[in-house]
Amino acid sequence: MHMDDLAWQASNFGGLAPRSVRFLLKHGHLELVIRAAAERDEWFCAEGAVKELCRAGEFGRALTVMEPFVATGWPTAVWAKADILLRAGRSREALDLVRPHEPGATSKAECHDFAGLLARAGRVEEAIDLLVPHLDGWWTLSVLVEITEGRDRDERVLELIAPHAESARHARGGSRSNHPFSNAQELQAQVLERAGRTDEAIRILGRDIAGHRYLRENTLTAYARLLARHGRLDALRELATGQNAHTVLDVYAGALRDDGRAEEAETVMREAIAADDWVGYRAWLSSTLLRDGRLDDAIAVAEPGFGGYDCSNLLAPLVHLLLHRPGELLHLLEHPSVVPHYDHEEFQHGWRALALAGLGRVDEAIALAEADPRPWTDPRLVKADLLSAAGHLDAAAAELRALGTIRAREELCEVLVRQGQAAEAIAVHPTAAEQRAARPKTEPFPRDENGYALEPPF
Repeated sequence: MHMDDLAWQASNFGGLAPRSVRFLLKHGHLELVIRAAAERDEWFCAEGAVKELCRAGEFGRALTVMEPFVATGWPTAVWAKADILLRAGRSREALDLVRPHEPGATSKAECHDFAGLLARAGRVEEAIDLLVPHLDGWWTLSVLVEITEGRDRDERVLELIAPHAESARHARGGSRSNHPFSNAQELQAQVLERAGRTDEAIRILGRDIAGHRYLRENTLTAYARLLARHGRLDALRELATGQNAHTVLDVYAGALRDDGRAEEAETVMREAIAADDWVGYRAWLSSTLLRDGRLDDAIAVAEPGFGGYDCSNLLAPLVHLLLHRPGELLHLLEHPSVVPHYDHEEFQHGWRALALAGLGRVDEAIALAEADPRPWTDPRLVKADLLSAAGHLDAAAAELRALGTIRAREELCEVLVRQGQAAEAIAVHPTAAEQRAARPKTEPFPRDENGYALEPPF
């Protein structure tokens, strides 16, 4: 096991990916996951097993699982061990393990993480003192608010936020677009609210909104949600009219529904569509109607947007809500107004085939998938997926075994778990080394101190 191998797994979901690990744990295979972590150097198995063991209070076993990964010196594993120690009540050991020895050489992310660990260990004042010298922008300010929640330090946090919120509300000219504390006003309101000073939070933030003294739409949305949480529906209705409607009308409609006024919420949104046929209104209303079990009404609302591109296409959101409801999904896809997703006609074949398979019409599903003029993946993998969706697990497994590729073995793992053959599922799954060897080689690219790419693709 080497640090580089673990870093590759983490950044590429290598080895048994988180989804596969969760699937194994859901089916009660904790011991197999622990064994895979030890025998196959599987990072996500170790991570998943540790969460389960800590949840059960088995901190000693959790440390045993994590120790080989810590021995590589990989920082992520070291921090995972610190988390286990903290959960076990061994806070001093946890802090000593990851304490920055050279503060000047510590990245902002590491500083934030250590402050969070200090706060969880009950050393909140130290955590705040650690962050204060680095309070140079929105990120650290957000961390400060997050780690102090429920820690009885709201007054000090408000003192630290106040000058930055004041600076943001008085920003002028070019300083508005790149102000380092563009979130300070909404964070100030958040801390006031959690300190029990809701009226003050609404008054201060409301005054800023009314005077257009804020820097981003998120602040407007935060104010709308603050009003909604405290039942200030009249003020919220006034806010959601005019130029703010595209941003917060959905918040108002949602608040009406939460108040037991679903019909009124629907009327508000239908009137907005009639006055300004904006795709966002249709998206909210169609999804809401579908969640209420009104599929035909949802289709009628969304239909004008079925042929749009990307985020303007209103077919995909309905499909995603129905992926596990094949009868309704097929009903949607057979609607006369449904057109192939713009420039992505292959998804139309895939969606319809999945619906047919879910209804047990597997031969029709396979025939439809095979007729796709532009298959986006190996047709044999698609066939195996459809067999699996139809519950034909033996046939799906046979297809995947015959194919034998890295991807096929990844898919076979889940099928075997569903068949009750978890040990074989792990054995057949490609190792991280096999996956890495099969990936095309790419040139390394420069990153900043927090690991983010400095050149596209970001």
